[in-house]
Amino acid sequence: MKLLFIGDVVGRTGREAVKSLLPNLKNLYKLDFIVANGENSAGGFGINQKTAHELFQAGVDVITTGNHVWDKKEAVQYIAKENRILRPLNYPPDALGFGSIILNVRNDLKVAIICLSGRVFMNILDCPFRTARSVVEEIQKETKLIFIDFHGEATSEKKAFGYYIDGLVTAVIGTHTHVQTADEKILPKGTAYITDVGMTGPEDSVIGIDKSQIIQKFLDFMPRKFEVPSGKAIMNALVVEANEKTGKAKAIQRLQLTA
Repeated sequence: MKLLFIGDVVGRTGREAVKSLLPNLKNLYKLDFIVANGENSAGGFGINQKTAHELFQAGVDVITTGNHVWDKKEAVQYIAKENRILRPLNYPPDALGFGSIILNVRNDLKVAIICLSGRVFMNILDCPFRTARSVVEEIQKETKLIFIDFHGEATSEKKAFGYYIDGLVTAVIGTHTHVQTADEKILPKGTAYITDVGMTGPEDSVIGIDKSQIIQKFLDFMPRKFEVPSGKAIMNALVVEANEKTGKAKAIQRLQLTA
């Protein structure tokens, strides 16, 4: 079984890159399932029904998010009903939306996707370590193929979580920083891991935002509206191949593509 995880999709530039590159990737890697982090797909901050629909139409099966999930207030009720869009599972119990999902890949083969948020330099939510451990034990009763999007800032937190959950899930895929790391590996007990899968959006930018706006922000600290530039796009992604019976990762490949 092969799953493609697409790094944080930023704005229209990122969405167009997904539309352009995904069909060929499906054929090239014989993909069974596709996940994308889409929390920045609407104007660079947040997600809405239109941008989610574009990603689903392009072939994405599940959209994960993170700390920007609620940025577009008009999308709150849509996210609350659409179980293929995941907000972090470790939000308080009364939060709207879904933190995990189990879907059929084909016939009786199922795959589970979990979205979690880190807590270091992030909003303080419930403990992602304990939250994951409890839900993984339940999910394993239905499928061993379990993929986690760990949306976090601190490399140390992501690394620690990877080793903590090693052997219990198929993959831990870091998101949030928009900068792809070169530390993809299969951990000792069979879990594929990368600290950050990276970003899908404008190449000539600062993590997806117009570079001149970001530079000026560092110079004057004044508030301003950030914009996603157009132009050449990159796609950062990850392909994980897993044993369908054991759920253990067999291979992991980091991708950097241009559109």
